[in-house]
Amino acid sequence: MFKNISQTSQQLLSKLTTKKSLSNRDKPPKLYRYGRYLYWRFIRMRGTPEYIARGLATGVFAGLFPIFGLQTIVGVALATLFRGHKIAAAAGTWVSNPLTYVPIYAINFQVGRLLLNSKEEFMPDSIISFQELMKYGTQFVIALFLGCFVMGIICGTFSYFVGLKLICLWRRDRGKKSSSID
Repeated sequence: MFKNISQTSQQLLSKLTTKKSLSNRDKPPKLYRYGRYLYWRFIRMRGTPEYIARGLATGVFAGLFPIFGLQTIVGVALATLFRGHKIAAAAGTWVSNPLTYVPIYAINFQVGRLLLNSKEEFMPDSIISFQELMKYGTQFVIALFLGCFVMGIICGTFSYFVGLKLICLWRRDRGKKSSSID
């Protein structure tokens, strides 16, 4: 009899303490939850707004160069050099992604050609292989990297001031919300 009572009480206790799990339909997707986590992590970064904005600007600068696989490393190295937030720099390199590669580098190349006052006609349709691209040689590479450098400075400066403003606004709003709760 005592065995039964102790088992029954343990079963009741376990049922009361366990939470009902949500059905798969009610659970937010893992990618959405991870995105939300990253968003809040970015919002709650420690450091002055200037420190975080410097990191973001160096990341955007590095993200505009066609050095795939090295953009994050270069962004973090530049953030270290300019005393910026390293995580913000890594996030800033996401400005270039598979959806934005072509427009970014096409614009950067055209800016470089304009600055070099290049008269040679460049037809993207004529490039079928890497060998065809190498026919254009160093002129192509110099025009692309010059355009990337100039656009990186412009976009990095712009992202510094926009990031600074947004970080200050987010922190001010967060301060108002926490003071209204107290």
